[in-house]
Amino acid sequence: MIKEIIVVEGRDDVTAVKRAVDAELITTGGFGFPKGVMERIKEAQKRRGVIIFTDPDFAGEKIRKTITAEVPGCKHAFLPREEAKKDGDIGIENATPESIRAALERVRTESTENRNEFSQKDLLLNGLIGNDDASFRRDKMGQLLGIGYGNAKQFLSRLNNYGVTREEFEKALKEIEK
Repeated sequence: MIKEIIVVEGRDDVTAVKRAVDAELITTGGFGFPKGVMERIKEAQKRRGVIIFTDPDFAGEKIRKTITAEVPGCKHAFLPREEAKKDGDIGIENATPESIRAALERVRTESTENRNEFSQKDLLLNGLIGNDDASFRRDKMGQLLGIGYGNAKQFLSRLNNYGVTREEFEKALKEIEK
């Protein structure tokens, strides 16, 4: 049983997550956020904590940012894009129970303090920006670190805001070099 309440986008996501874990869920209903949903998320955060688990696409990222802006201290779970794909569709509902459990085990809490452990120089020196396979490398690093895929700016922000340590960063780099 997961203590926190998991926030997903839709009913199909609820079905997929419930196949993988025993948890209480809230659906956002997509971008729309029907009346009362944000209040339910705020209340859930106060009572038990919240894990935001949205689709690994533009819409999911936008929903994640909207919730984060209004509900501080949420935890975040990220599903790798290739584990969420089926027939050209990307979504949590397409993931296997194993993939969902793995994403929820790598949950990260966004820091409220301004942290600058990593800089653009770190990304450049390690091939995460400025070369042909940088996007692929960020995707693999994001999977290993449990912070999801992001463009260079998002990725740097997640490294700093999700408490990634230098040691974790170096270990993930070694893993993608194999």
